[in-house]
Amino acid sequence: MIDNLKYKDYTATVHYSTDDEVFFGKVVGINDLLTFEGSSVSELKASFAEAIEDYLETCQALGKSPDKTYKGVFNVRVPSSLHKQIALSASQYKMTLNDFVKTALSYAVNHKSDVVAELTK
Repeated sequence: MIDNLKYKDYTATVHYSTDDEVFFGKVVGINDLLTFEGSSVSELKASFAEAIEDYLETCQALGKSPDKTYKGVFNVRVPSSLHKQIALSASQYKMTLNDFVKTALSYAVNHKSDVVAELTK
């Protein structure tokens, strides 16, 4: 299970520190490191919202975009045997390796519960 919070169009991963007895989170998909914490779930949610509002105000004052830019290009490292299987599968369907991987990733994103069930077997 992935623990996260959403506020406006922003998502944060959240965790609990048993040592400090505090919930803490980190906002993902932005250009900067933005963290927050709270001693209860309601305090954590309020801290997250406050952090986002402060961040948006700061970005506006600085004239910068708060959202991370994704270029659509990234490297994925897989074992050579899997690379071979993917390449063979792509060729069987007369697809480029890139199109095959895009299709597989799109499927995974659109069928998260099935993928997670498979991963947690």
